[in-house]
Formats: sequence, structure tokens, C-alpha cells
Amino acid sequence: MAKIFTYKGHTVEELKTLSLEEFSKLVSSGKRRSLKRGFSPLQKKLIQKARKSEGKLIRTHAREMIILPEFIGKKFAVHNGKEYIPIEIKPEMIGLYLGEFAPTRKRVQHSSPGMGATRGSKFVALK
Repeated sequence: MAKIFTYKGHTVEELKTLSLEEFSKLVSSGKRRSLKRGFSPLQKKLIQKARKSEGKLIRTHAREMIILPEFIGKKFAVHNGKEYIPIEIKPEMIGLYLGEFAPTRKRVQHSSPGMGATRGSKFVALK
């Protein structure tokens, strides 16, 4: 028996039928306040593109956009400052920001010591 995803007691179908005001009551206070203030022109444009697109990748810089239930199944490419990171929206992502899925920093991986390194710093542990 497959487990059905619910967001605070509501199924995905129920969430898609909710108005923006009803949905905002389900999210945390910071996101609720953001939704109450309204969308920026960039966010409004993104919502319009998402409603029109059928399976196409939607490129955006709007990292601060809250993932709405109508975005489920859509594909976004979120800019991380250098490139666009492709993301497919799943039900578990509802109520989070798009930017949370496109990290802006990479993990630093240093290689062997460079020119001018002292004898003590040239030691590299085997494991």
C-alpha cells in the first residue's frame, strides 16, 4: 500500500483547489507574511509562465519564490549566480523557496600542496 502525500492534512488535489489566502494559512509565518504582501513583478511573470507551460523548462532568477501547489510536476531552472540548476517540483517541496534547491556555493576540495609549501605542510595523510 503506497503512502499518500499530505501537507498539513491536505492531499495534493485538495491543495491545488485552495485559494492563495487559504494556502497561506497553512505555511509558516514568514512565508504567510510574504504571500500577504503580494508577489513582485518577477514572481507574477513566473506564475504566468508556469500556468502556460506544458512540460517545458522554465528559467528563472526568482529564488525567493515560494513553491505553490500549482507548480507540482513543473520543471524549473533556478539561477544560482553562475548557472541554471534544473529542478522538478515534487509535492514534498510545497511551501519552500525555489532557491533552497539551487545552492549558491560549492564545497571546496583542495588538492595537493602547491609551490612554496613548507616541508611540514606537504605531508598528506594516506587515510
